[in-house]
Order: sequence, then structure tokens, then C-alpha cells
Amino acid sequence: MFKVDIPGFGSVKLEHLVSDFTGTLSVDGVLLPGVRGQLNEIAKFLKVHILTADTFGKAKAELEGVNCEVHILSGKDHDVQKEGYVKKLSAESVVAFGNGNNDRKMLRTARVGIAVSQGEGCAVEAIMAANIYVTNANVGLDLLLHPKRCKATLRF
Repeated sequence: MFKVDIPGFGSVKLEHLVSDFTGTLSVDGVLLPGVRGQLNEIAKFLKVHILTADTFGKAKAELEGVNCEVHILSGKDHDVQKEGYVKKLSAESVVAFGNGNNDRKMLRTARVGIAVSQGEGCAVEAIMAANIYVTNANVGLDLLLHPKRCKATLRF
């Protein structure tokens, strides 16, 4: 569990990390350097879930050796599927990471939403739905590995 009290934002008690893969944890379907280790460290205190349309078809292979559940989305309305997944986990216990328009509902619904910009960019709607915007996944994941950074970012 991840716990931190943030003045003006309130108490944060997280049990789950839910993240998009393509453009969030990867560029062109390839996991970013350092992310594997960060996710495995986070998996010691949060359950890690990866939700992805898997645009490049590489997610499962790239996440091999990462202590996480990988869910490949199918059909349409991926934004609704991701939001529903977060709600089923209990949104108040979720930190969500994403970069696309199909992540905006998930980012808005989670207790803490983190919009990530990488080599594939970040949709404006995702940024507006998030509580935090970071320039890459490593910075965002470090907010969980170093809770005082998260507190400093979200305090009023």
C-alpha cells in the first residue's frame, strides 16, 4: 500500500497502479529504459495492472519479467473499458498513468491521475483529466517510489 497525507488534497491510500502501455510506458511498443525496474519495485507495495490496445503487438513480450497483470483491450470504447476497470478496483485506491485520449476517463476517475508525455506525445484531454503531468514515465513512477515528491506536487 502507498499512503501519504497531502495538505489540501487529502489522504491518499493506494493499492493499485493502472497504466496504459503504448506511449505511456513505451515508445513504438518498446518498454522505456528503467521502467522494468521501477515497476518491479512498485509491485512490492502496489498491484500493477497494464491496460492496452497494444498498437504495436509487443506489450506482453516487453513486459516479460515485470510483476504485473497485462490486459489487452479489444473492440471499441477503450476509454470506457479503462474507466470501468478502475472503478471495479475501487477508484479511490488507484493511481493511473496514461497519455492518450482513451486514457482520459481513467485518469479522471482514479484517486491520482498522472498524464505522461514521451516520444509519442500526450493528448490535451488526458492532461486536463489528470492531477499531475510528467514529461516521462520514469519521472511519474518515481513519484510513487519517493512519496514526498508526490506530496510536494499535489499540496495546496
